[in-house]
Amino acid sequence: MSEIIGKGTSRREFLKDTGRLAAVSALAAGIAPRAYAGENNTIQLALIGCGGRGTGAAANAMNVKKGPVKLVAMADAFENRLKDSYAGLKGNFKDQVDVPEDRKFLGFDSYRKAMDCLRPGDIVILATPPAFRWVHFTYAIEKKLNVFMEKPVTVDGPTSKRMLALGEQASAKNLKVGVGLMSRHSRALEELVKRVQDGEIGDVILQRGYRMHGPAGFFSSPPKPADISDLCYQVRRFHSFIWASGGNFSDFYIHIIDHLGWIKGEWPVKAMGLGGRHYRQSPEGITFVDQNFDIYSVEYTYADGSKFCFDGRCMENCSSPYASYVHGTKGVAIASKSGDCGLPSSIHKGQDPTRQNRVWESRIPDDQRDPYQNEWNDLVDAIRADKPYNETKYGVECSLVTSMGRMSAHTGQEITFEQMLNCPHEMAPGLDKLTMDSPAPLQPDANGRYPVPQPGIVKDREY
Repeated sequence: MSEIIGKGTSRREFLKDTGRLAAVSALAAGIAPRAYAGENNTIQLALIGCGGRGTGAAANAMNVKKGPVKLVAMADAFENRLKDSYAGLKGNFKDQVDVPEDRKFLGFDSYRKAMDCLRPGDIVILATPPAFRWVHFTYAIEKKLNVFMEKPVTVDGPTSKRMLALGEQASAKNLKVGVGLMSRHSRALEELVKRVQDGEIGDVILQRGYRMHGPAGFFSSPPKPADISDLCYQVRRFHSFIWASGGNFSDFYIHIIDHLGWIKGEWPVKAMGLGGRHYRQSPEGITFVDQNFDIYSVEYTYADGSKFCFDGRCMENCSSPYASYVHGTKGVAIASKSGDCGLPSSIHKGQDPTRQNRVWESRIPDDQRDPYQNEWNDLVDAIRADKPYNETKYGVECSLVTSMGRMSAHTGQEITFEQMLNCPHEMAPGLDKLTMDSPAPLQPDANGRYPVPQPGIVKDREY
């Protein structure tokens, strides 16, 4: 699969080829067997990865109003996460959760057992750390399952090529694939994209994105306790390790990168980034051993020379802007007022997005205001109506562009789309053969510290 796009692939050839393959797959889909729920009209779910986001996705799935949806299998590497997820979902969706003990699976091979409980045309939720996405997606396609996968979907070049090829296989089998980039299902952003691309703010010349707040998730990690392996520690605290998640840059910042690229109508062609590690101790004096920078600043450049500047920070007691803006020759738009895609979106005359200058603001019905629910409504509708539906391609491209900015900051080099796509460093090869006894993809030094990016010293890979 990874050889379908060769080592010398250019961005233009890459986009042209994936478009051609998509067209071929669409023709194939027209003659492929229909992939929809069984005769009893109930769509069955399997949840792979029972953390907070996976549990939330399962809840959104069972909240879909168009026909019955039932959770029948769950899988995770860690028993406590599966138990907590099950208890929460069962408490809120009693009649829709049918997961007896013999359909609760643990371990790195548990994804297979959970998917084996489904029928062709059911849905599997892939919500483990993104390093495992290609492994689980491969098996889902083999089982002819529709898929909802969380973002990011890749963290490096080799797995990006692999996932693009898998996406084409899914289309050829008429499988429906949703990706958890929920901004694409924000009704406000849908309208803003149309207005901007219709020229309401003129030519887009600058975009700005900010996500700044205190440490969140598993952004930082203390030394590994003695009672857990390096592998399990890194998977459990996946935000701290680039191989597992792309680090906090990929996991936290991808939504703003996604919707600003969507508004522009293309992806940036290169990135120049910087960042640094500052406060690497807890208030109690514990030294953190994760791989993340505390701050990132990336200038992305589009093919026409226009810029997109993104700033991220995870520090306590600092200002905390968390929003996105689009500047054009005729005006400015607020894409996300607060958060990853927070309502309302708006357009303003001039370059000062004040209330006095506002010329349009989104108005969304209450039942369409939640983009997390919208993405599930759209996916299930596509399954039941057998509509073409595959978000893999832009999910991979967005993940790649996010990794491009991260790699630039981590190496101190300008990184192009082509360089990121063709970078040979696969951070965690062989994950399809992983067991609980496998060595971790990242090894600590004698002091228990993991390698961190060294801009200007290590320039061809991130660590």
